Amino acid sequence: MASTHAPAPTAEHVRSAHRVTLLGALVNLVLSLVKIGAGLLAQSQALVADGLHSLSDLLSDVVVLLATRYGRQAPDASHPYGHERIETFGTLLVAGLLVLVAGAIAWEAIGRLQVTGPPVLLALALPVAVVSVLAKEALYQYTQRAAQRLRSDLLVANAWHHRSDAISSVIVLAGLGGVGLGLPWLDAVAALLLGGMIALMALRLGARAVAELVDTAPPEVEREAMRGAAEQVPEVRGVHDLRARQMAGRRLVDLHVEVAPEISVSEGHRIGHEVSRRLRRGFGPVDEVTFHIDPVADRTGRRRARGPQPPLRDALFAELFPDGLPQDVRCLLHYLDDRVSVDLLLPPGTPPPLVTARRPEWLEEIRVWQRAER
Repeated sequence: MASTHAPAPTAEHVRSAHRVTLLGALVNLVLSLVKIGAGLLAQSQALVADGLHSLSDLLSDVVVLLATRYGRQAPDASHPYGHERIETFGTLLVAGLLVLVAGAIAWEAIGRLQVTGPPVLLALALPVAVVSVLAKEALYQYTQRAAQRLRSDLLVANAWHHRSDAISSVIVLAGLGGVGLGLPWLDAVAALLLGGMIALMALRLGARAVAELVDTAPPEVEREAMRGAAEQVPEVRGVHDLRARQMAGRRLVDLHVEVAPEISVSEGHRIGHEVSRRLRRGFGPVDEVTFHIDPVADRTGRRRARGPQPPLRDALFAELFPDGLPQDVRCLLHYLDDRVSVDLLLPPGTPPPLVTARRPEWLEEIRVWQRAER
């Protein structure tokens, strides 16, 4: 069994994620203070609620900062597979926060349908709501691009948190517009619809995080494509037991590679590395491949042990060659179908060793070769 993988996330990735998140936190803090202050002066409870929503986004930013700091650490003795699942758990937390935000928006909308608020100072409230929409949508686009570049579902979730804030500001605009037109119920209807959209998006993000935490396999069509790519290596006789799972933005794959039975260990290992290289080159998220080399005797399929196993090298030599082997003898053992074929390569002029008179049931054949004199 061998494993090949791409380098761990770099410090630059962590710094990039932190820059994006810190910028979001700063924008959230400024917008929350402005919206709460303007909402109180303009007598707009919707704008005050929107400011509190922006303030709650700071909690999401804290989750992202902590998760990216610890989730992007390199593997260590206690976490040999890395720490990326911390990001996945953070994604689940942010998705939960989005569900709460959606519920709060819907609850507020239902309340506004039932109660008529005080007169609103539109000249103050409208510009603040417009600035909030533009700022949060720009922040969403910036964070989403960074999330795609860093392959981070956690940043995707936080980007949608920014967009949910923009949506809530659109709701405020709709409500203020409704006030101006004499139709104050319009903002409440829009709030209910958009709250449902936020909840649906959050549930999708949460479901994807849960699927990753329980090691859900990628779609069958993708696994078959991976199998086909591995079998394109000419020396590969077949592939079986291919499994794959997701860890943050990385795809981890393990598989059994079937090769000719009498090749050397080093050649089998080289074939496995070529399979790994092709998988990592052809499937972007794949950056760690663990392969096991299996020998096959012919086209009928892989060999599986069905009875007692033959002895290993030292015990086998002791049983086959009671007088021992000559010096400088090279020996290859081929374990196939619960039997062993023995190849001996003797130095020039060396007589074959004495073989036990009792043929073990696990012995297939002994082939003796002699190196030519130079």
